[in-house]
Amino acid sequence: MRSDANLAGPMADPVPGPRSESAGDDVSRETSSPPLVEPLVDNDTPIGRAAQVAVEALGRAGEGLPRPAATRVIVVANQKGGVGKTTTTVNLAASLALHGARVLVVDLDPQGNASTALGIDHHADVPSIYDVLVDSRPLLEVVQPVVDVEGLFCAPATIDLAGAEIELVSLVARESRLQRAIQAYQQPLDYILIDCPPSLGLLTVNALVAGAEVLIPIQCEYYALEGLGQLLRNVDLVRAHLNPTLHVSTILLTMYDGRTRLASQVAEEVRTHFGKEVLRTSIPRSVRISEAPSYGQTVLTYDPGSSGSLSYLEAAREIALRGAGISYDASQAHLGAGVNSTQSMAEGIQ
Repeated sequence: MRSDANLAGPMADPVPGPRSESAGDDVSRETSSPPLVEPLVDNDTPIGRAAQVAVEALGRAGEGLPRPAATRVIVVANQKGGVGKTTTTVNLAASLALHGARVLVVDLDPQGNASTALGIDHHADVPSIYDVLVDSRPLLEVVQPVVDVEGLFCAPATIDLAGAEIELVSLVARESRLQRAIQAYQQPLDYILIDCPPSLGLLTVNALVAGAEVLIPIQCEYYALEGLGQLLRNVDLVRAHLNPTLHVSTILLTMYDGRTRLASQVAEEVRTHFGKEVLRTSIPRSVRISEAPSYGQTVLTYDPGSSGSLSYLEAAREIALRGAGISYDASQAHLGAGVNSTQSMAEGIQ
């Protein structure tokens, strides 16, 4: 490190006259050195840009976003397993709630992973979404508040839901039982996010009938688009026969690793294929995102400053602005890209 003398130039006596023997010591103590933090927040360095992104995104987390005129019911679906459906559902829900919205997560997956990630008890005796679908129990009686996030609620899934596919077959209006339960729910909500199982059975059909929008998480891997055709055909069938308002509104790229060429190629292919439905913000591959559910938390509460947390905050912001018809401006798009471009650096510091 360069000395103060080199930074400031040749020393000169501040007051004319003879210099005392201790003058050198006095100068070294009194001369102010450049702030050590300046290089760390230099926006021309990767760490500086990552820090700026984190500060801006976290600063906006408490900002109120435009609230939808009516409750937006979003179905998170993809019959391919391991693409981040549950992770996306719970973290987007938490992000929207942190932005000031009232959000309900409906866990339709018999594994109950969304309930686990939100810290909701879902053992066999807990009133659950199974009781709503099969026994026509009011949705209000099974909804639980999420302790860590104000404004976030969950209708949990239990193992009983595994048999619901068979039990629903013989019931009247089997495809629209969830829709009726949601319509009868009297509490004010801004968003309802439905986490679907990795299949295209009656549970997923119930979700598609109940919702107006479909959000498809797509993993940035080689087989990303494989099997999506069947899901899109099912969406078309449900729209034609059961729910004319249903449409694919959002495609979210997940597990993006900016260090690999494959991820960039898959992202480019998805954007070419789906166009404006693809969010500009993508979700990086993150250890923190994977760790959070084991603590019964979303990544937003587990590690608010991580790259995964910041990306979900931005994705939620983009979804909310799109729903209000407000464009996601260039600076925000750059911010989302910045989160992804600095992902490997952020993961290294975690």
